[in-house]
Amino acid sequence: MRRLPIYFLIDVSESMVGDPIDQVQDGIATIIKELRTDPYALETVYVSIIVFAGRAKKLTPLVELYNFYPPKIPIGGGTSLGTAMNFLMDDIDTSINKTTMEAKGDWKPIIFLFTDGNPTDKYDNAFDKWNSKYRQSANLIAISLGQNMDTNILGKITDNVLQLKNTDAESFRSFFKWITASIKTSSVGVNELNSDELKLAPITDDFLSKIEEEMNQLTIDENFAVMLGKCQKTARPYLMKYLRNAGSGHYSEYGINQGYHLVGSYPIDNSYFDLADIYQTGKTVNTSELTGFPTCPCCGNQYGFSVCRCGNIMCVGDEEMSKCPWCGSQAKFGFAEGNSDITRTRG
Repeated sequence: MRRLPIYFLIDVSESMVGDPIDQVQDGIATIIKELRTDPYALETVYVSIIVFAGRAKKLTPLVELYNFYPPKIPIGGGTSLGTAMNFLMDDIDTSINKTTMEAKGDWKPIIFLFTDGNPTDKYDNAFDKWNSKYRQSANLIAISLGQNMDTNILGKITDNVLQLKNTDAESFRSFFKWITASIKTSSVGVNELNSDELKLAPITDDFLSKIEEEMNQLTIDENFAVMLGKCQKTARPYLMKYLRNAGSGHYSEYGINQGYHLVGSYPIDNSYFDLADIYQTGKTVNTSELTGFPTCPCCGNQYGFSVCRCGNIMCVGDEEMSKCPWCGSQAKFGFAEGNSDITRTRG
C-alpha cells in the first residue's frame, strides 16, 4: 500500500512556551481525531512528529492514523532550523518507501513546519541540500506563528509560506481546521485521482495569509530559457540554452512563433554554484514551449534532458539502470507522455 506521509516539524524553542505550545498540542490532537473519521485519510495517511529547538528529536515515527497517539510536546532552547531540516531529510531517507522496479513507493510527503521566530543556527548548507535533493520530491508548507518571523527565510525553502496573523485560541482553532481540511483534500487526491499534487484547503485572510516572498518577485531573462543538468557519468554540471523564437527568419518557415528553440548545451565547472541563485527563482518553463533536446555535452549520452523523480535534470544513455548524480537514486528511465514544468535558471 502506498502511504501518504504527513510530517509535523514543530519549533519548540523557549518563545513557544505557554499558550502557543498548548495550542499546538491541542491542535495536533484535534487533527488526528478529525482525520480518523475520514475513510480516505484512514486508508493512506501516516503521521510523524519532529520537534526542534537547539537540537531536533523525533517524537513519533511515521505511523498509521489508528495507531497514532499525540505525544507530549516538550520545550527546548534555541531555534536551529538548519538542524531541523537536516534531521527531516535524514528521516525522509530512512522512513519513506522509494519507488523500485517492483513496486510504487510512498506518495510525496507533506511537511507542515511551524515556527514563531528566526533561526539561531547557520542554516544555509541545510537549505541548499533541501533545495537540490528534496524540494521537488516533497511538499513543504511553512507557517509563521505570529508576525515576529522573517518570512523571507522560509521563502528560501518553499513557495508555500503562510502566516498565522494572531496566536489567540480562536485563530489556532481555525488554523488547525484548515490543516485538517488540507490533509483530507490531499488524501482524496491520492485515493481517487492517483495524484500527489499538493491540494491545500482555501486560505482565508481572516486568520491566515499567504506570504508572497521576494523570491517569487525575482525577474528572469525572458529572452532565454536556460536549464541546469548534471552528467550521470562525470557528475559535471552543464547548461542547456534555449532562445525565444522571434517568429521570423529561419524558424518562421516551420510556423514556430512561440516558445524557445535549442541553441546548445555547454559543460560548466562547479564554480557555477558559487555565483548562482538558481534555487531562489521559483520559475519554470513547460516542455511544450521547448523545441530540440540535446545530448550530454560532458559524456555524449544520447538524452541530456532527462528528469529524475527528485526534479533535477541529468543525462541518460543506453544503460539498463541510471543513477541520478543529484540525489543518488537509481531508476530505469523511459519516455513519458504529456508535458511538464521544468525549473529554469535566471538566464
